[in-house]
Amino acid sequence: TKTDLKNLPLEKLGGAVVYRRENGKIFFALVHDVFGYWTLSKGRLEKGENVDEGASREVREELGLKNLIIEKKIGSNDYIAYDPDKGQIKKSVTYFLAFTSDTKLALGKSGGLNDAKWFEMSELENLKTYDDLRPMLNKAIEWLSTTQN
Repeated sequence: TKTDLKNLPLEKLGGAVVYRRENGKIFFALVHDVFGYWTLSKGRLEKGENVDEGASREVREELGLKNLIIEKKIGSNDYIAYDPDKGQIKKSVTYFLAFTSDTKLALGKSGGLNDAKWFEMSELENLKTYDDLRPMLNKAIEWLSTTQN
């Protein structure tokens, strides 16, 4: 039987494509999950939190960043996850492009993740990532390639 997505509990999350510029190059911060994929940092919004505030807080905590500037919304995606307490839930993630001047990453206490690392733009192509994140990364790359801050 196909699950009716409309009736699943909804969890809203905020995430970001985090980048920094160094010596004319652009680097992206990604996190590695226990399933072997490099993915974007994201987390659950707290009650009464705007999605951009929540994304900023979650990403700073997860990546151990002091400075993070949310620049623009780049998209969103929905997926079904399994929660041991609630069963199937629909997760809706809004992603932003976010700039940091920090060069060090320190993975925060976060379930399901085991690494955080900077990648040069050229390295992203060959990384094992989730298909639904490619459009977010591509949008970020496209936007950053056309703007020189």
